[in-house]
Parts: sequence; C-alpha cells; structure tokens
Amino acid sequence: MTHKFLCFFIFLFGAAAYSQIGGKSVYQFLNLVTSPRQAALGGKTITIFDYDVNQANFNPATINPEMDNHLAINYGSYFGEVTYGTASYAYTYDRHVQTFQAGVNYVNYGQFDGYDENGEETASFTGSEIALSFGYAYNIPYTGFHIGASGKLISSSLESYHSFGGAVDLGGLYIDEDNDINYAIVVRNIGTQFTTYAGNPEPLPLEIMAGISQEVENVPIRWHLTLENLQQWKVAFANPARAENNIDGGSTPEKVSFFNNALRHVIVGAELFPKKSINIRLGYNFRRGEELRIVDQRNFSGISAGIGIKMGWLKFDYSYSRYTVAGNTSLFGLTINFADEY
Repeated sequence: MTHKFLCFFIFLFGAAAYSQIGGKSVYQFLNLVTSPRQAALGGKTITIFDYDVNQANFNPATINPEMDNHLAINYGSYFGEVTYGTASYAYTYDRHVQTFQAGVNYVNYGQFDGYDENGEETASFTGSEIALSFGYAYNIPYTGFHIGASGKLISSSLESYHSFGGAVDLGGLYIDEDNDINYAIVVRNIGTQFTTYAGNPEPLPLEIMAGISQEVENVPIRWHLTLENLQQWKVAFANPARAENNIDGGSTPEKVSFFNNALRHVIVGAELFPKKSINIRLGYNFRRGEELRIVDQRNFSGISAGIGIKMGWLKFDYSYSRYTVAGNTSLFGLTINFADEY
C-alpha cells in the first residue's frame, strides 16, 4: 500500500515541477486560510478526515460521507479594510457515487483613493475576487486510499481591470486505520487565466503540499505536520534589516542557512479533544514566524490558536493568528448539520 501511495506522490509532484511563490502569480487569495480550524492549526491542514466540510477547500481527497448535508460559513477580517469569507457544502448521493462538495471563496479589498501620475486625486475604487469550486472524492474499494479533484472558476476585479480564470486541485489521502495515521499530498491551483487584466497572461499560485497527522494513543490529542511550497525549495530571502554593518561602511547581507530554509516549509499543529464537543487548537507556521519577526523584539509571529464548540447540530469555531505587532487576524466559523437539525 505504501509503495502505491509513494508512486502517487511522485506523480503529483511531477505534474507541476516549476517554481512559484507569493508575489509571482495572480489570484493569491486562493491561498488564504478558509476556516478557523485550519487557521488555528497553522494555516494549512490537508489530513483531517471527518465531518469538517471546510477541509475540501485545501484537499479534495478528504471529501467523505460524514460531510453529508453539512454547510460551513466562515468570515474574517484581514488587514485594514480587507475582509473575506468562505462557504462549503457537501452532499452524499449514495454509497456508490459517494459525496460531492461545492464551495465559494470571496475577498473584498475595501475602498482605495485614486490618484493619477501627477498625484492629482481621482475617483476612488475597489477590488474584489471570488472563486466557485466543485469537488469530488473517491475511496478506492477495500483500501485506505482516497483520491479527489476540485475544479474552480475564478473572477477578479481590481479597479477597472478584470480577469477570469480556472484551476484544478488534485489530492490524495491514505488512512492507516491500525495506527490512526493519515498521509496526504495535494497539488493546488493548476490552471490558467481565460482573460487577463491587461493582455499579459500571468501564472496562478501553484502549490504542492504534503502532510501527516496522528491521534496519540491513550491521549486525546491529534498532531498535524504540513510541508508547504514543495514546488520550490528556496523560499527564504535575506532580510535587509538583519544585514551586518562592516567597518568600512558597507554591509553583509543576511545568510539564510539550509536548516532555516527547510524549516520555512514546515507547519505544525495540535488539536486537543479532536472528537469531543469542545476542541482546543494550537499551531505554528515557521515561514510566517521567520519572515514577520522583528529584529531584537519578540512579537510571537507565526503562532495561532483557536477553539471549537459543538452544540447539537451547530458547530462554532474561532481562531486567532499572530502576524505582526500591528496586524493580526480573527476568523469565525459556523457549521450546520442539516441532517441532524430536527
């Protein structure tokens, strides 16, 4: 079984072997956190396999019958006037066809003051982006292997510029029930622009991730490990604020070590009481923590925490993520289980 999963991993990794990371592609909102549970566990979790219908947004292979007739709605305030929200719904057709999922991700960048090239004030403008998705997963009979795919239609409006595109997410999940370990691999945002902003086609924010999680035996904790941005090894950059001044008046740029760069691919998280009505979550995103760290000042960037409370057919989730001293985010979520409503 593990050999087959390794082959699947290699296939997905080779499906998109070119490098991209933030600032080099359009539709960056596709990589925003889509639920408080994900945010609290560090921002990207691809191995959760239960009724949480939000998980389909980051790994379509997690779509399963436990999500049947669940609707999740999430809302958060990012930085300044930026707000965003997501919604996800799953429906199980029957035990043969299994489960479908539909979702929407939306971000509003707020109001901007417009100026021309001479600094003269012009009309104000706004910006917003939205993605509609439809996903499906299939459990290979008599195995712990799950494969899934999700198609996305993307619309972006920034001032007077508009773009329309499409993308596909491919995911795989293997569940080792004997040891309660989940393994996952995902290739996200394989796609293109159908129409461009100004005639110049730009790449989408393709990303490859791998993950593993396990519920500890005799302890009500499930830990999560996610490796992000595997399509590009070097994700670290030299911070000018950490350059060393020389005696001759010059400066030596910061040198990022092999180990430091490797850590920036890592996200860790833990969930206490994962199967109970009240869950407590904690996560750490190494890349976020390192890139937003202030020199000679402790500001705890990269840390996130949250809680989930289930009351009958309602589930409320909240997360708090630490970015900088001046900017942090809170995300609120509500999941409704219509199957148990009455």
